[in-house]
Amino acid sequence: MSAEIICVGTELLLGDIVNTNAQFLAQQLAQLGIPHYYQTVVGDNPGRLQQVLAIACDRSEILIFTGGLGPTPDDLTTETIADFFGVPLVERPEILADIADKYRRRGREMTPSNRKQALIPQGAEILPNQWGTAPGIIWQPRPNLTILTFPGVPFEMQRMWDATAVPYLKSQGWGQEIIYSRMLKFWGIAEAALAEKVAPFFNLSNPTVAPYASMGEVKLRVSAQAASAELAEETIAPVAQQLQEIAGLDYYGADDDSLASVVGKLLQAANETLSVAESCTGGGLGSAITSVPGSSIYFQGGIISYDNQVKISLLGVNPDDLAQYGAVSETVAKQMAVGVRSLLSTTWGLSITGIAGPGGGTETKPVGLVYIGLAGPNALVKSFEHRFNPLQDRSLIRHFSTCSALDRLRRYLLS
Repeated sequence: MSAEIICVGTELLLGDIVNTNAQFLAQQLAQLGIPHYYQTVVGDNPGRLQQVLAIACDRSEILIFTGGLGPTPDDLTTETIADFFGVPLVERPEILADIADKYRRRGREMTPSNRKQALIPQGAEILPNQWGTAPGIIWQPRPNLTILTFPGVPFEMQRMWDATAVPYLKSQGWGQEIIYSRMLKFWGIAEAALAEKVAPFFNLSNPTVAPYASMGEVKLRVSAQAASAELAEETIAPVAQQLQEIAGLDYYGADDDSLASVVGKLLQAANETLSVAESCTGGGLGSAITSVPGSSIYFQGGIISYDNQVKISLLGVNPDDLAQYGAVSETVAKQMAVGVRSLLSTTWGLSITGIAGPGGGTETKPVGLVYIGLAGPNALVKSFEHRFNPLQDRSLIRHFSTCSALDRLRRYLLS
């Protein structure tokens, strides 16, 4: 048994609207333990919608439609489904009365086109919509096939799903188990390298392990199917622990953890403080740190030292070193970290200087060259060179620089 999500709307194909409905429904199906293997987006065209129906009916037992239930001529979902199964549409007076009542309460008159929304396939049940004028249907047009339709408005669809669809599916025997997942997160290792290390785990059936890569970060999703979240977590826990041990320091957290939140927890646990000095990231590092609630406990502040004179006057960078090595250098990164640590009297000082592009690079110092400086207790002063892809967007280089700086500090806090 599996479900399939079919989202109807030409605006989705044109990219005018982000398809959040599919994401919501996928998450909800996982919580109910109902697998789904296919998602389809189709425009407001009855011929193409019927083609999608023909394929979906042969491979899935639950078809979930969103979109195309409105009163306009291009809202064709209900009539196309009825036509596909050769069933007439019938006008339901209770739907008409409900729509008229909603218009009255808004001080408006129901338009003639709204009558269209009262037409549903003969034999189908109404999936009520308390929040809008477009009801959906719950229908079993043939054995082992259930169709549910929802309006495309996310607010309405989500509440209809919770209020009616979930209880219905559970009453039919679905949703007896859940699919529960933990997302393990890694920084400082390539997806291919991590995949090689943990390759045997990809053959597991319950829990399953799957890799993802996003914005320089690698993730392993560990999912289990069980009767409850607690039982699924028991299944996941030993596998997750093995994966963490294999990855070592490349593993930094799970689920809602970020590098900034993990660093914050480590600083708070050690009763230590942090300050930052930034050049190419222009405040991005400080922004990431302060996005974590409670960061004022351990974060004192930062200096955005774009101009060399700021590096000299506020951070104490040696002007001769700036002249000899340049602002983007190991030497200057170290001095920036030492300077901000001293200026703000913190346990740790963290700095970033680099070339984010798109211009400003040279043959010896190309776009993407970044130095991270770290100053800490016991006269610790370190610098780390990173060379990010010069063809990447400026914002990506800044993002990678910020995350890499936090990761460097994290590793020292754990050592």
